[in-house]
Amino acid sequence: MNSNPQQRETNSIDSFADELRLIPRWSIAGAVLAFVVMQYTFWVVLPGQRHHPGPPIGLRLYFSISWSALASLYVLMIGYVSNDSPRRGMSVRLWVIICLVMPGGIGAVLYFLLRQPVVSLCPACGTRVESEYHFCPQCAYQVSASCGNCYRSTRITDLYCVHCGHDLASDHPPARLHAFTKQEISDSH
Repeated sequence: MNSNPQQRETNSIDSFADELRLIPRWSIAGAVLAFVVMQYTFWVVLPGQRHHPGPPIGLRLYFSISWSALASLYVLMIGYVSNDSPRRGMSVRLWVIICLVMPGGIGAVLYFLLRQPVVSLCPACGTRVESEYHFCPQCAYQVSASCGNCYRSTRITDLYCVHCGHDLASDHPPARLHAFTKQEISDSH
């Protein structure tokens, strides 16, 4: 079952929108404030301290907008990290401090390079389970669909493993881990 490019694009847009929702309101307000403060600095404070003609207006406009945007993005990144790190089981304080202290956005780059996968809770026992796990490490509850032959991830709509061709129905997965049975597929054709 192949999905069309338009459906994949819609899924990636939805995923990006979900990530944007992690930015808290205080961070958005702080970003707006940072933008306004930088604009005030470039157009009011700096020209008032100059004793000679300033740079051309185009150059001043370029620097004011770029530095204001960077300050705003910095504040938005701090807000994103403060909401994303707990859902990945990482220390909020540590990563916010790293993002604040490391100059030039290096802390944010480190965060994205070193962040852990999203952690969810096992529906059976409540243990924290990483997203790539197929079974809960505490109670062996199957939390995602996988092939019984090669043990790779499968989608709940797959009837055969895309990696080894194994018949997934012969594994007898729990009903919640498959969307269609062979009977339903053959009835629809």
